[in-house]
Amino acid sequence: MRDRVVCWLDGAVLPARDARISVLDHGLLYGDGVFEGIRFYHRRPFRLQAHLDRLQRSARAIALPLPYGPDRLAQAVDETIRAFDGSDGYLRLVVTRGVGPMGVDPRGCERPGLFVIAGALQLIGAAERARGARVVIAATRRLPVDGLDPRVKSLNYLNAVLARIEANAAGADEAVLLNAQGRVAEASTENLFVVQGGRLITPPTSEGALAGVTRDCVLELAAAAGIDAVEAPLTPYDLYTADECFLTGTGAELIPVREIDGRQTSHCPGPVFSALATAFRRVIDAETQAPADEGQPA
Repeated sequence: MRDRVVCWLDGAVLPARDARISVLDHGLLYGDGVFEGIRFYHRRPFRLQAHLDRLQRSARAIALPLPYGPDRLAQAVDETIRAFDGSDGYLRLVVTRGVGPMGVDPRGCERPGLFVIAGALQLIGAAERARGARVVIAATRRLPVDGLDPRVKSLNYLNAVLARIEANAAGADEAVLLNAQGRVAEASTENLFVVQGGRLITPPTSEGALAGVTRDCVLELAAAAGIDAVEAPLTPYDLYTADECFLTGTGAELIPVREIDGRQTSHCPGPVFSALATAFRRVIDAETQAPADEGQPA
């Protein structure tokens, strides 16, 4: 099978247009579920174990049992990638509370649902990526940490959708959300980094940021390169006066930011971003490319 968007559902892979879930699934009715976005390159998932670990944590946090163990989940991911028409792409692994009676009480949901979708994803065009994204600070605030911990990657993304609507209305590429205290949390679907005086800074999860897999990779690469990197609170002032600013995420990969609320960053792309972006591509190739002799006769 080769299709532009494919779906693994109930152990079978089929074109996404043919996949069906019940209108009584609580993931649809109430956003009751969790998910992971996973990139694959050279037909291999990037940092799959980190994504599966985070999926497990998110599920445990909302008392949602996963319907399969990690080995079967990895197998489902592999089967979906093999059915996809392309060596590089994006996966969405979704676990729902499952089918049950209407009402938020989850006790009537007998079995969690799970599906995996593979497709192409390009959040920003090549030209826009090269010259840097334009972002605005949204009026929509990130949900407070004491209301819903941002480390839970849940199916309810309305908060992010509203922020993205603001970005669209402003003609911007992305929106940055502040938390209830007016400090920077993250972008609608990406983590955010700034560079000030050679120091790399990103908000901690306690400020409302997701514990991003790509974010963690960037912090690892910064440490390996001897770049001073810290998690610390940021305000809009810090964004406006940053030497560099960039976004990171599974879908986004690394995107430099050239403008924030009409204010130009000093460097875009800057030297820290460029070094980390180069190192990131090397890590992707090192972790997903098959050895040259793999699959060859002994």
